[in-house]
Amino acid sequence: QVQLAESGGGLVQAGGSLRLSCAASGRTSSSYGMGWFRQIPGNAREFVASISNSGGMTSYSDSAKGRFAITRDNAKNTVYLQMNNLRSEDTAVYICAADRSGTASSVRTTPNNVWGQGTQVTVSS
Repeated sequence: QVQLAESGGGLVQAGGSLRLSCAASGRTSSSYGMGWFRQIPGNAREFVASISNSGGMTSYSDSAKGRFAITRDNAKNTVYLQMNNLRSEDTAVYICAADRSGTASSVRTTPNNVWGQGTQVTVSS
């Protein structure tokens, strides 16, 4: 099975940027669709962005589109989330996901996702 490990979270001022990384191990991940979700305590997990196995297709939430960009480097078994123009409302635990079906849409709907442990992002006002 594939295992996922997120990194890159931290504290940033509103308007700033962060780049999150999700490294896959335990199994070759190049055939997996990959994605990012976020969760605030007491709230449901929320989709942020996803990318197909080849990197040719992406999907974004309305709040992420235009500010965030998801990319992947299959040679490094890593997916990234570049977050720009961050707002206080973006504060959450960001969780990486993988789906062996390989499509961006299947990661978004989560029927067979493998999940990471998450990394905290805090945006100060």
